[in-house]
Amino acid sequence: MATVAPSPQRTEFFQQLKRVCVPLSQLALRPKERAVDAKEVLKLLESLISLWTAQVSKDGAILDDKLADYVFFPLSHILRDRDQYPMRVVEVVIRLLRELVQHGWKAKASPQLFQQLLVFLSFTIGGVPGEPTKREMPEETIVEGFRTIAALINLAAPSQFVAPTATPSDGKAIPALGHSVTVILDGVTDAVSVSVQLEAVECLRAVFTTIKDNTVLAQILPGTVSALTKVLSPPQANHTQRRVLLNCLGVLKLVLINVLGDIKVRGLLKRLETLSETEGEQPTDQADSRSRNELTPAWLKATTAQVRIALSAILKLRAHESTQVQAAVHSLCIDLLDECHSSLSDCQSIFVESALMLEDEDVPKSYLHTSLQDLAGVYPELGDSIKSALYGWITGLPRVMQSSDERVKQLAIRSILRGSKSAASMQIDSSTLDDALGDSLRDSIITLVKGSKQPRIVDDVGTDISTSTDLVKPGMELATYMPVLLDAEGQKATRKDVGALISNIGSSAQQVKLATAMLSFVRDSDGVERIASFWVAFELLKSTYAQSSDLDDLLDFSSLGESSHQEEVFRELYDFSASVLSAHSDSIDMDWRLEAIALEVAAFASSRLKIDFRPELIDVLYPVTTFLGSQVPQLRKHAITTLNIMAASCGYESVSALIVDNADYMVNSISLRLNTFDISPASTKVLTMVIRLTGPGLIPYLDDVVAAIFAALDNYHGYPTFVESLFSVLSEVVTQGAKSDALLLEDTTTKIVDHRKKPLRQPTIPDLLTTLQQRLDRAAARSPPSPPSPPKPHPNKPFGTLNNESPETATSLLDKLTNPSPQDAADDDNEEEDAASPSGGPTDLGPPPPTPTYALLARVLTLAQHHLTSPAPTLRRALLELVATGSPALAPDENAFLPLVHVVWPVVVARLYDAEGYVAVAACRALGEVCRAAGDFVAGRGILLPVRGGPGGVVVSSSPSGSSGALGRFTQAAQVWEAALGLLTTIVSYVRVEDDMFDEILGLVVDALPQYGELRTALETVNADAVWLALYERGLVQAGDVPAVEGLDFGFARMEGGEVEVRAGA
Repeated sequence: MATVAPSPQRTEFFQQLKRVCVPLSQLALRPKERAVDAKEVLKLLESLISLWTAQVSKDGAILDDKLADYVFFPLSHILRDRDQYPMRVVEVVIRLLRELVQHGWKAKASPQLFQQLLVFLSFTIGGVPGEPTKREMPEETIVEGFRTIAALINLAAPSQFVAPTATPSDGKAIPALGHSVTVILDGVTDAVSVSVQLEAVECLRAVFTTIKDNTVLAQILPGTVSALTKVLSPPQANHTQRRVLLNCLGVLKLVLINVLGDIKVRGLLKRLETLSETEGEQPTDQADSRSRNELTPAWLKATTAQVRIALSAILKLRAHESTQVQAAVHSLCIDLLDECHSSLSDCQSIFVESALMLEDEDVPKSYLHTSLQDLAGVYPELGDSIKSALYGWITGLPRVMQSSDERVKQLAIRSILRGSKSAASMQIDSSTLDDALGDSLRDSIITLVKGSKQPRIVDDVGTDISTSTDLVKPGMELATYMPVLLDAEGQKATRKDVGALISNIGSSAQQVKLATAMLSFVRDSDGVERIASFWVAFELLKSTYAQSSDLDDLLDFSSLGESSHQEEVFRELYDFSASVLSAHSDSIDMDWRLEAIALEVAAFASSRLKIDFRPELIDVLYPVTTFLGSQVPQLRKHAITTLNIMAASCGYESVSALIVDNADYMVNSISLRLNTFDISPASTKVLTMVIRLTGPGLIPYLDDVVAAIFAALDNYHGYPTFVESLFSVLSEVVTQGAKSDALLLEDTTTKIVDHRKKPLRQPTIPDLLTTLQQRLDRAAARSPPSPPSPPKPHPNKPFGTLNNESPETATSLLDKLTNPSPQDAADDDNEEEDAASPSGGPTDLGPPPPTPTYALLARVLTLAQHHLTSPAPTLRRALLELVATGSPALAPDENAFLPLVHVVWPVVVARLYDAEGYVAVAACRALGEVCRAAGDFVAGRGILLPVRGGPGGVVVSSSPSGSSGALGRFTQAAQVWEAALGLLTTIVSYVRVEDDMFDEILGLVVDALPQYGELRTALETVNADAVWLALYERGLVQAGDVPAVEGLDFGFARMEGGEVEVRAGA
């Protein structure tokens, strides 16, 4: 055979290798007594690797086994003396060997070289069996060793793994393979580095990919499955990195399919089927087979049993938190169900169970991959396995819900959900599953509710509905409900999965059937069982309405009769919810969760019926509103959300508009409860809110309500808290009534009451003339008319004064006043009488009667006086504020208001000496408003009492005692002082004050006048000179601040030695 001439490129590359290999060989073949030059060897090895890899990337076709043998010559000598070289040199040599195997020898390596390299690499990584390890192996060297083993196995021929002396029927592997597999499995299980584990797994993959002899693979199958099971089963799997788990699962699938696949063991399966029919021949066949070292049916049966145990532990990875690992487990189950359907038939149940648990409907299906649905179509027996798995999960769900691990609960719920969807897609129906599902779901919810920690109920005093204005805002966004059950943050995912399970259970008809069963439990149970059944029934019905659509009704003719049944069930659910809401009472201890679910049902009903829900507001609006005053904050939030949903569903702009438009329903409901004395704090708060939202227009229609409140006050006046809640309603009545424009009759003009004192003004001469002329005009108007005189001719002299009379002057007018005539005296005596009305005019019918609003406010203020002695200080303050609010509103009708002042005044004055400072402050404010409205009427009604002091002590002193502390003006004494000064300011401004009282007030407050300008102005309005003098005596005004009058000069008095020294003016 002719020899092919080498190419120039190959010759050139050989010369480059020669320049490196020759000195490397010289160093490797050095005499033993000569020291090793490791640095030079390492340098040459790295140069050799660079040359080889550069040629691979440039033109790898010129590389062959001969060049590889040439390069391997110095390497073999280095490997022989590897203990004398550093591990770095050994690592580089192993890496160079991998390059030689992959691009040099390829598949042309001799079996002897293959076994030598395999033994060398195995000994280098795992050490010599039976001998202690001489030195520690670095991680990088082990990684390079496994990579080289993988490359060597991938390029080896399958026949190189069988011993030369073995026949094909014997299938005996070479000894080197067994030790190498042991080293590889140790690397998979015992390696501390992830990179080492990954390379060992790749070596294992190469072994089961390259070896085609099933007998050889069967010999290493037990150790391989055991090692992979150790890595993939808990607890080690919980600490193994995701990449390792994914690669090990892939290798496990490859191992089982290549060894136990139906195609690989089809002969054994037939023999096993035959032996099961003729059991008498089985021992002889087994003895003959065992003598020939063949794979026997007994081996297959024993192997599958052990594999089932291993898979039972490995498939626990379906609960792994990584979705990639779950997808790998799902792929393992599907592929083994397909490829090992007959050989691993004992594992079919766990495969189906795991595949159902990991079936993800959200992931798009590929036609290139087999699904469980496809396999169920091929193997009908899988349908029974699916039913069995679902039934086991459903019946075991309540037990799983007792676990403290939320992930276990979520996985169980998702398994049932995915299994149900898969069964529905495969058209697998079972009445047994349907019946078991409802009971299991109810029991599971009960278990979850009992196991969850109850939230601590903390009353939020800042959310009083009677003072809140949040509901008045139009266009409020519809808030979502806070979860009633499973409301802990750690149960959020569990609650979501439970909701998804309920929403996707079967068809709408099945959900309605389950809801009907739940309602029967609601009626016959109590406690947590009732709450759980109520919630499940509501969620099921919500799901049925969410699933129904016009298209479904058009295409599904079987549901034509189900719609009416669905409405009947929901109506029954709504009626029960309405009864729960109506039965709400503060005195009855009811689980708030049941009431919260009832609120959600009412809101859902309104969202479905829209405008048609308005008639239902007669029954549910008031009960829902009462929850705004609940002591449970969750119920208050639920009530607000429910009202928002109802307002939006019924077409109202806001909750305020909803309540105002239906105020008559609410007032009637409250009135009925008041008449039967079924009163709760929540009901009074609701009534207060209704009055506030509707405004003054509702006041005239509250006669019955106010009368019922008066009756309750008469019967329960000894309960301060209850009385206070009732008076809060009356206070709101007064507040809104004071804003009304219908306090007087429509035909009367609104009278503005203003009793403020005006400063005195010195009259001028024109003012006196005007006054005198007005008096003369009134006298002339009252005199009888004179008889008509005959006409006079035209005068013959200029117009002027007749009869030589001089015109009236100021002197003549004064003379008439000084010496009046009898007629003038009579006129003066009658000048105050009304002469405008002609004789015989209409008679005076008296003042018009008050309006209902006015009468209601007067009645409330009259009643308030009887409770001002209540032991509750907050009630006393509220009543005083009521008096302060109502007085300005009632002031225009003096005939009705002034007698009321006469009645209320003594008891209000007595509150000035209350032990509670804030009550005294409120009393000052109330008296101030009464003085402002009544004016001089209170001038003689004990006005000295609040100024000079009373039986309880002195209210007003010269200075606020105790106000100089750390709190300053925030102390009680300082606040009482401020209120007392405000009262004195109002008294001086609106009430006629006698001189001695004025002097007393001025003496008390003169030191505070510079700081209180309003009080000083009020006092100066009455007597500015007295105020100035008092300030001057205390040195609070400068000497230059004196009156200035033209033509006069004033002197100043100076206090020296207790005597007044007057300085003459200039």
